[in-house]
Amino acid sequence: MKNCIILIFFIFFNTLNSNELQANLNNSIIVKVDKKIITNFEVKNKILRTLIISGNEINQTNINKLKKQTLDSLINLKLKEIELENFDLKIDKKRVDSYVNVVSRNKPQDLKNKLTNYNLDFNLFLKEIETELKWKQFIFKKYSKRIEIDEVFIEKEVEKIFLSQVKNYEVNLSEIEIFHNKNKSNNELISEIQNEIKDNGFDDTALKFSISNTSSQKGNLGWLSINSLSDKIKTVINNTEIGQVSKPIIQTNSILFLKLNSKRETKIDDIDKTEFKNNLINQKRNEMFNLFSVSHLSKLKNFYFVEYQ
Repeated sequence: MKNCIILIFFIFFNTLNSNELQANLNNSIIVKVDKKIITNFEVKNKILRTLIISGNEINQTNINKLKKQTLDSLINLKLKEIELENFDLKIDKKRVDSYVNVVSRNKPQDLKNKLTNYNLDFNLFLKEIETELKWKQFIFKKYSKRIEIDEVFIEKEVEKIFLSQVKNYEVNLSEIEIFHNKNKSNNELISEIQNEIKDNGFDDTALKFSISNTSSQKGNLGWLSINSLSDKIKTVINNTEIGQVSKPIIQTNSILFLKLNSKRETKIDDIDKTEFKNNLINQKRNEMFNLFSVSHLSKLKNFYFVEYQ
């Protein structure tokens, strides 16, 4: 009887040690971003959540593929949190719910159940969403006065298009945007994304790797007039076949990949001129906000100390 008690105690003691060891491993610090930390638990949580949302199989190969990108994403998240601490920004719960609905394909409870089944923290997911929405709000407030749209120029462009009676096309586009990486050449980064697109498709790659605000919508930009795009992007799209991914577009702080999902011709007479002009202005404004967002985050990366443990 005494030996039995000792055995039970030994098993119980080892179980406690094992659980404690696992807890320590889960909470071990991987990276310090200024005064904030990134733990094993956060990395695991985000990797598995990404695979679940994208519908990919949870296996070691897919987990390994996401490790580097997930860590970069969490570093960006911590930088945003640090910056946002200086501002009292509030986000309506409805906006968070709307974001979850998009990501979960309007099945938020199903997503929550799946995450719970893998012992993942759903509240951590909600916190990330709130941070991203606050970041958009912050960028808008900070840079809105610096965004200047020459409406006279836009008006002239619209008039030129309507008077020329040139066929107008609308294109349905999706995008993937990634940061430049000082530790890798652009060719390496481009090759990695292209391989990921080849293996898992454009939508899932956008969801996993894109830094753009459209990542939660799998990069989808919707229908845009070809004439609302910059000359550089317009040229690239005109040389891309439907269903294909464009050649990479090298920008100041990032690299952009575009997929031409579909294309349709619209008659000038069927287009509302005012609506066309407003859409063109909104497109230009969104492009500029995105540039400011990427640029501001890049400055934070250079300002705050990131220490790998």
